[in-house]
Amino acid sequence: MMWEGMDQRRFPRVNYKCRIRLSGETGDSVLDTQTENIGAGGICVVLEKGLQLFAQVSLDIFLDEKNSPISCGGTVVWVVKRHPMTQAGAFKYDTGIEFTGISPEDKKRVSDLVEYILQAEA
Repeated sequence: MMWEGMDQRRFPRVNYKCRIRLSGETGDSVLDTQTENIGAGGICVVLEKGLQLFAQVSLDIFLDEKNSPISCGGTVVWVVKRHPMTQAGAFKYDTGIEFTGISPEDKKRVSDLVEYILQAEA
């Protein structure tokens, strides 16, 4: 299923799996998961529980093993509940998070990665 607003994004996204650590405003829950896709403006992740729209989160994004993670804030901008594949399965939540407080250097790291993947796919 293609998201309707894909062409309205300011930053292109690519399918790229990397580990992220996500924590809420109070740091009470820390989730380790993987990105579904990434762009210079944000990420999409699949989570076991839904987050509130506009919730503020902290992110550590591990683009690769040899460099330090990108640490920044994020705002939950959309959540889509996914139906389980089986009767016994649990719901999952596609979650779009827009980066906030990302340094220009880290934004460039993400942009360079996206550009590299887009060129490799062309």
